[in-house]
Amino acid sequence: MADATTASPGMMSATAAPSDRIAPRRLIAFLIMVFGMFMSILDIQVVSASLTDIQAGLSASSSEVSWVQTSYLIAEVIAIPLSGFLSRALGTRILFAISAAGFTVASFLCGFASSIEQMILWRAIQGFLGAGMIPTVFASAYTVFPRSKFYIVGPIIGLVATLAPTIGPTVGGIITDLMSWHWLFFINVVPGIGITVGVLALVDFDQPNLGLLDRFDWFGLIAMAGFLGALEYVLEEGPQYEWLQDTSVAICAWICGISAIAFFWRVLTAEEPIVDVRAFTDRNFGIGCLISFCVGIGLYGLTYMYPRYLAEVRGYSALMIGETMFVSGATMFLMAPVVGRLMLKVDMRLIIAAGLVIFALGSYQMTWITREYDFYELLLPQVLRGIGMMLAMVPTNTIALGTLQPDRVKNASGLFNLTRNLGGAVGLALINQVLNDRTDLHISRLQDRVTWGNSSAVETLNQFTQRLQGMGDAALMAMKQLSQIVHRQAVVMGYGDAFFMLTLFYLGLSLMVILLKKPVSASTEPAH
Repeated sequence: MADATTASPGMMSATAAPSDRIAPRRLIAFLIMVFGMFMSILDIQVVSASLTDIQAGLSASSSEVSWVQTSYLIAEVIAIPLSGFLSRALGTRILFAISAAGFTVASFLCGFASSIEQMILWRAIQGFLGAGMIPTVFASAYTVFPRSKFYIVGPIIGLVATLAPTIGPTVGGIITDLMSWHWLFFINVVPGIGITVGVLALVDFDQPNLGLLDRFDWFGLIAMAGFLGALEYVLEEGPQYEWLQDTSVAICAWICGISAIAFFWRVLTAEEPIVDVRAFTDRNFGIGCLISFCVGIGLYGLTYMYPRYLAEVRGYSALMIGETMFVSGATMFLMAPVVGRLMLKVDMRLIIAAGLVIFALGSYQMTWITREYDFYELLLPQVLRGIGMMLAMVPTNTIALGTLQPDRVKNASGLFNLTRNLGGAVGLALINQVLNDRTDLHISRLQDRVTWGNSSAVETLNQFTQRLQGMGDAALMAMKQLSQIVHRQAVVMGYGDAFFMLTLFYLGLSLMVILLKKPVSASTEPAH
């Protein structure tokens, strides 16, 4: 049967009705794959609200437990671009089944981990194997279905790519609160088995080309692993260890630089490169990747900032953080069909620009943040964030991947997803650096003002001293309380500065859409 990926334009116009119809078997297979991708992306953030529980359960230090997340991210970042080559060699069906099965087994072993070393190992394997599911779904969406149906499949994958990391802390907090942290991993087992079986039974999108495995570029893989893995480590650990002043961060920075040179030389000279970076020569794909990178900064950055503020300043539990963060997830879910319809009627470049401006407005609302900000104060910023993220993300996916030739989409999908994850890593590093630097600056400025010559400071100190009379050294305890108030106020002001930085960044980014070539309407152009 001729489908949209193989039929010629003339043949498609002659048989418009059959080619525009999505076969139920293919749609079900695709939705099963989408759920697999959802699990893989969700697991990046699902542990973020429960790291203290995992730390206590495995008797780990705070620096060790952070690797529960870091090891997953590093392994995933290495595997995502590799998936393009493996998808062509093994075919979508085999690669996705291996990824889903491996992810499921690794999840099971994570739940039974009895030491932090075991947990880090299984999390790395979980991230590496699960990563293959993400770009494979993107590639399938833009090669299997007719272009006239992009307004349906585009919002589905866009929703999952943005919703999963956003609700990760919510899901993790609820599971940990109701059961235990072990179930963050056990909950993947039954769906994982179902996805593996479903994919093996239903997916028939393409045929493997096993001959490609004979030309597998091991040198390219090692160079890519060194480049991306070391880069991820530097971005994760740099802000808390003063960047190159720390020996391990400095060593990884050198490894990253040398491996990057080797990697780019190899992929530009090898007969069968592990990643075909020439896809970036397509203008819409290249600029789409840049926008995706920048959207990743906000997607993962705000998913980090909101929970950190709620825990650090408001003292929320994992469950309370999850309930507060749910607003953005619900907004994204409701926006998905709206974006699909808009893509049929409005220039996608305008939709992206509007999304970035709305996202900037949501961040601007948070520049006035105080330590009193609670659920209702965070409601509108989170709604704007959800609307902006969906408007920016879904059309960017379609502009970047939907206009490429089908034979280039598998490779390009890995690169596109990599840019979003790298954007998240860079975003977290920048946000941490801004929060640290601006908090220190505000502490210094506030301490200069809180002196004996400041009447309100003296009055507050006297009130604390009177209240603490008879409880030991009242004057010293009052000084400590006043110091804590100053520190907390400086932290909140640091958050306001970080949100203001994001506001300016996304307003500037909205101008970048003028560099995109106008895409033909999704409802009219047939697939190549």
